[in-house]
Amino acid sequence: MSPQSSFTRRDGGEYAYTIEATKLKFGVGAIGEIGADAKALGMTRVALYTDPRVAKLEHVATAARSLRDAGLDVEIYDQVEVEPTDRSFLAGAEFARAGKFDGFVSVGGGSVMDTAKASNLYATYPADLLTYVNLPVGKAQPVPGPLMPHIACPTTFGTASECTGMAIFDMLEMEMKTGIAHRELRPSLGILDPAALTSLPPLVVAANAFDVFSHAIESLTAKPYTERPAPETPALRPMYQGANPYSEIACSEAIRLIAANIERAMQTPDDLSAREPLMFAGMLAGIGFGNSGCHVPHAMSYAVAGLVRDYHPEGWPDDHAMVPHGISVIVNAPAVYRLIGPSAAASHLRAAEAMGADIRNIPDARAGEVLAERVIGLMRATGVPNGLAELGYGDADIDALTDRTLPQKRLLDIAPRDISRGDLGQLFKDSMQYW
Repeated sequence: MSPQSSFTRRDGGEYAYTIEATKLKFGVGAIGEIGADAKALGMTRVALYTDPRVAKLEHVATAARSLRDAGLDVEIYDQVEVEPTDRSFLAGAEFARAGKFDGFVSVGGGSVMDTAKASNLYATYPADLLTYVNLPVGKAQPVPGPLMPHIACPTTFGTASECTGMAIFDMLEMEMKTGIAHRELRPSLGILDPAALTSLPPLVVAANAFDVFSHAIESLTAKPYTERPAPETPALRPMYQGANPYSEIACSEAIRLIAANIERAMQTPDDLSAREPLMFAGMLAGIGFGNSGCHVPHAMSYAVAGLVRDYHPEGWPDDHAMVPHGISVIVNAPAVYRLIGPSAAASHLRAAEAMGADIRNIPDARAGEVLAERVIGLMRATGVPNGLAELGYGDADIDALTDRTLPQKRLLDIAPRDISRGDLGQLFKDSMQYW
């Protein structure tokens, strides 16, 4: 089969796609080499970003020791907020400006890596916070040029922030998530050490896995890159290009790896034979969606996370209500598959097949339902919340959730069919409970 056979070209439509990725190093013990890596990137004075919980783990000590053994000056910033906010982004940026660093290292989950990205950006090119933030919340001005080198070392596997040019945060007053998207935000190097995953509690593993899962399925089922108008110049080609032959391959394998390993990884925390494939799947999906993009479940997730009132998940900090990102995405996903499945039947069936479904003789009209049934079964098996109602939402919240999803135009536009306000309201209603 030709790589182009799935994508029909159109007159005036896009004809090319780019594959961009951070340089990545993968393997048990790889973080011990970070000092040599940082030195090779020209770092001399390093800001090491982490959060208060991860700061107590061996991975941070290993990274700091390796950096110092390489002769580098290191200062640790351990005040990153899990699920960062505009407030915590500003605090991290102030630390970076004051420290006059020439390199950044992040050791932690997506919150840590995203905070380091934003801190690097605002220290290198100082501006008002909203200057670089995505439309319509911010001004979406392009990053003026290269940032200082940044080595990202994930201790989770869900966000794939080490692979992407995204930095996501909560706007507290607006009660919604938004972010900054630009190629220059991609770290210079990602070091993926699966040994870091042994400390993750079961529900954290599940949330991470479903984040990877959603990245992969949304990228696989996104509007094909050939359906975008061709840009006036190559420089205007967007970072999120739509489904493409590379994302199909990477994301299909990521779906297969998650489905095959998630339950065993939750049950056996010290068994790297189950957790290492999950980190590899996160890397594959990260490169895939970093080029193709995510769509409706992620757009809805930002409202779900932003409006949370009293949900306190086991395994995360308990000092404030929060919905972990992977959970805020997956609770919407089955409803979305049911709606959009007929519009991208082949890719929905490919995702279901990667989960082990027999897709022979399935009509296009049932493609989304088949995938939804598989995902709901995995949600039940792993103990994640049964829809939005279990997070504290009800029908009275649907208008507010819809209002905060509509601004996520960058994501909604990549869906394989148009999504109206009425569609979003029905999707939130259908996501309240699945079983």
